[in-house]
Amino acid sequence: MASSMEAADIAVVALYFVLVLCIGFFAMWKSNRSTVSGYFLAGRSMTWAVIGASLFVSNIGSEHFIGLAGSGAASGFAVGAWEFNALLLLQFLGWVFIPVYILSGVYTMPEYLCKRYGGKRIKVYFASLSLLLYIFTKLSVDLYAGALFIQESLGWNLYLSVILLICMTALLTITGGLVAVIYTDTLQAFLMISGAFILMVISLVEVGGLEGVREKYMQATPNVTEIQIQYNLTYTNSCRIHPKPHSLKLLRDPMDEDIPWPGFLLGQTPASIWYWCADQVIVQRVLAAKNIMHAKGATLMAGFLKILPMFIIVIPGMISRILYADELVCISPEHCLQVCGSKAGCSNIAYPRLVMNILPVGLRGLMMAVMIAALMSDLDSIFNSASTIFTLDIYKMIRKYASSKELMIVGRLFVLFMVAISIAWVPVIIEMQGGQMYLYIQEVADYLTPPVAAVFLLGIFWKRCNETGAFYGAMVGFVLGATRLILAFVYREPPCNQPDNRPSFIKDIHYMYVAAGLFWITGTLAVVISLCTPPPSKEQIRNTTIWDLLKEKLGDRVDVKLLVGSDSSTSDCTMKTIDWFCGFKGQSAQRPETRNAEESEALILAMLYETPKIKILLNTGLVVVCSVGIFMFVYFSL
Repeated sequence: MASSMEAADIAVVALYFVLVLCIGFFAMWKSNRSTVSGYFLAGRSMTWAVIGASLFVSNIGSEHFIGLAGSGAASGFAVGAWEFNALLLLQFLGWVFIPVYILSGVYTMPEYLCKRYGGKRIKVYFASLSLLLYIFTKLSVDLYAGALFIQESLGWNLYLSVILLICMTALLTITGGLVAVIYTDTLQAFLMISGAFILMVISLVEVGGLEGVREKYMQATPNVTEIQIQYNLTYTNSCRIHPKPHSLKLLRDPMDEDIPWPGFLLGQTPASIWYWCADQVIVQRVLAAKNIMHAKGATLMAGFLKILPMFIIVIPGMISRILYADELVCISPEHCLQVCGSKAGCSNIAYPRLVMNILPVGLRGLMMAVMIAALMSDLDSIFNSASTIFTLDIYKMIRKYASSKELMIVGRLFVLFMVAISIAWVPVIIEMQGGQMYLYIQEVADYLTPPVAAVFLLGIFWKRCNETGAFYGAMVGFVLGATRLILAFVYREPPCNQPDNRPSFIKDIHYMYVAAGLFWITGTLAVVISLCTPPPSKEQIRNTTIWDLLKEKLGDRVDVKLLVGSDSSTSDCTMKTIDWFCGFKGQSAQRPETRNAEESEALILAMLYETPKIKILLNTGLVVVCSVGIFMFVYFSL
């Protein structure tokens, strides 16, 4: 059984809450939250270090600590491939996608699609898909992971604990905008890395280092006889209790059930391109950079940080299996149900079980704070990005002449709406069956996002792609992916002690191969339809492709789309209170966010300019981080 939290641990958690609130409110006080750019893009004033830290913790949420460690316990090194892949794709974001986004002058990803292709339907489709993915993958899984850790460590009421965390995160997001999110993320990055690093060192010492992990993991099987006696169960030898033969390899043979290497390269990578290069949560942080140099520096920093999860999350998950095989490896679904309350498997409790058993008093509180940091970081990222998409891509389409102040208030109200959905979703999450949670996230994303990646890549690299081709290609890909997703939920994988009677196209075709098919079908259709229909207008391909960056002079083609609004003053006491809470500062809130053509062009040129010495330094860093990523793939695959 896991140890319980003591007074010193609770004190550490309480201190963390105080620190986060202080930093968040300080960021609110110092920042300009009264404008669209100030609230949604932090006034484009952030430096590379804080953005890099925010990128890392926005991705490494509580579902990573629970899911990555759980998959490490269940299948070994394989899940670390996503982290090393992200290291490379972050540089694709910094060197290719972000310069185009800056050049086109957009705030959101649906807005980019609208500007590149024209029309509203592709913008509405992508905005709606993004909000659905936030709710049913990121939001729901984060809350489940946080609730699971709280249950393992504190034994608190799950509903009360999760609602408290949601409300506290929403308070910072509503009042502080992206500035508060990024600055609190910086504290959380330090806390996450230091706490997880301490746990990694202690656990590695426990098993004899990395070589001890390699040797003992392959021998980590439960004591069947002792489990049968303890739980009064029978063992039919139908459930796998031994580690998989290729557990110590990252990329595996083409028919592997975890990571078939052709499926990972051709299917998973396009799906990951959506997450790292076209997802609002990630891109919004990099767009908050002062200029392209800080943006590239941030992706380099985040890339180097992405080396860590394999060592501070996946390997500790493997160590947890070594130390607690009788609890993490189930001999039957009934065994799982008694240990962790889920018939699907108990690998998800690997990380919290390791924390509560191996760490001394005080450090357990630190790790609890780390988990809370991970949960809050993901929640504030989702809240802020979802409110940005809704406000700028959906609400402003309905209210074309909405003022800046109105947009700010609507953005904050939408966060409250997301909070309500989050709280209503808690009972569903608590009832959600476990299994390998991280792979659940990837599977859902792989059925829905490859068509989006194809549309973005064609938009950036091929000027001839038009709205008709992009839309119908994306819709065919979406229908096929959604159908496959529904079938995957209808034909659920049976418990290990029952025969698998699912259709062969469900059980034998890996979801990564499905993702590859969706990506290439969407891309092919978009190309064919685009060639059979009129080309896009010059306005649609102006400053929206990579080729515009290669021209020496942008000239008067630059068009920075800044939201314009003017607000009437009010003496109403209630409205003054709302203004203070939301950060509206008297006349500064009423000044329209306008720039003439010369100012817009100068702003773009300034943001895209790189000094020669910094450019050399950044490109050197690019070569180094990509080399490290490739080395990690090779080292852990041999």
